[in-house]
Amino acid sequence: MGATAVAALTAFAPVAQAAGDPHAVTPQVQSLRAQVHNGTLLKTHGTLAPCAFCQSKLITTAPGSKTPLSTTVPIGYGASDLAAAYHLPDAATGAKGTIAIIDAGAYPTLESDVNAYRAQYGLPACTAASGCFKQADLNGGPTLPPSTDFPNSYYEEQIGVETALDMDMASAACPSCNLVELQLPIGDALNGDQAHLDAAMADFGTAVNTAAKLGATAVSMSYQYPSDTVVEFGQAGRDLFHPGVAVLASSGDSGYEGNVHTGWPQNLPWVVSVGGTSLLQSGDSYTDIAWSGAGSGCETDLPAAFGAPTSVSANCGGHRAASDVSAVADPNTGVSVFDTYSPFFGEPLNWILVGGTSASSPFVAGLYARGGHTSQVIGPNTLYTAPKGAFTDVTLGQNAPPHACPTATPALCVSGKGWDAPTGIGVPNGLAGF
Repeated sequence: MGATAVAALTAFAPVAQAAGDPHAVTPQVQSLRAQVHNGTLLKTHGTLAPCAFCQSKLITTAPGSKTPLSTTVPIGYGASDLAAAYHLPDAATGAKGTIAIIDAGAYPTLESDVNAYRAQYGLPACTAASGCFKQADLNGGPTLPPSTDFPNSYYEEQIGVETALDMDMASAACPSCNLVELQLPIGDALNGDQAHLDAAMADFGTAVNTAAKLGATAVSMSYQYPSDTVVEFGQAGRDLFHPGVAVLASSGDSGYEGNVHTGWPQNLPWVVSVGGTSLLQSGDSYTDIAWSGAGSGCETDLPAAFGAPTSVSANCGGHRAASDVSAVADPNTGVSVFDTYSPFFGEPLNWILVGGTSASSPFVAGLYARGGHTSQVIGPNTLYTAPKGAFTDVTLGQNAPPHACPTATPALCVSGKGWDAPTGIGVPNGLAGF
């Protein structure tokens, strides 16, 4: 391995943490939390994408740094903050559905990590022994063995950030739901030629079918791949069609994707595309604005999203317009995640701060499972017929540079009254929309 590659990998290594009170709130922690709440954290910190197709952004110690910001206490938004921001009822209220999370690679410490997160925020334990927690491969068989060789152990450590984020956000949204994590081969999260990517997307289809067989009421995928007609019209796309199961995917973390094509699988009309916001807090008040990185755009290969009004699809000439709904995603106002899986560096990250639409998709999936009405769901259809007040409209922000948005269809990248592509119909206001 060359010196450049060694340096790049070493830069990702977490800094060993001194032992201390896991609940101590130091002036530094108070300052970092304040920066999260007012959306200024990235003035002094950077971000890192855990893998090629993950829609997550890990906060690092400084702009341009690849060293994760790792702490002994959470500094980002936690389950209690999200419950307050989105007006969720008491943790015990709601249906007890099953949330399936599809990720890549092994993660043998996931059960203990998820429960450390849940304990931090007073959520009930979710264990394999109780039947609440399950891990399996994409076919529902035994979990993948942890990688012991380079580079797979390195990739698993990075992608573990994505998996921990997904499971923690599902826990925050539905504390009483069952959790299922389905593991794809580690190579599915890595780049390659189109044949390799098509095979990876086919694995997602297999995993969604497995999730449905296991009784999932909601399935979340925090990944986005370059789309083509093979996966749009072929078996991979059809495998994601499951009436009665809410199938969701991240809208993307690269802002406005254009008025012709967007990424897979959120571009499918029968998949809920989940966009992202910046969540600002002042006292007891929370405000969402469109996150500049939230994915949006048109998929002109495909018809309109199921249930979307013509006023929405008209922005894309009658084709699929995304996104459908949103929640916090901006890493600048990121969420706390607990992750100790470190097969490569051997230094647990512990509490980290993460953003991206990888946060919003599993969170909204949890609300679907908690709402208890997924029998009526075919893609995003029920979102568009939800009662008035079930969602809070997001009217500020944009995800494209000035003058880059199509003049005729500004809603594709600029938030305003009613539906807009960065935030869809808005953010949840309790469980009424689910």
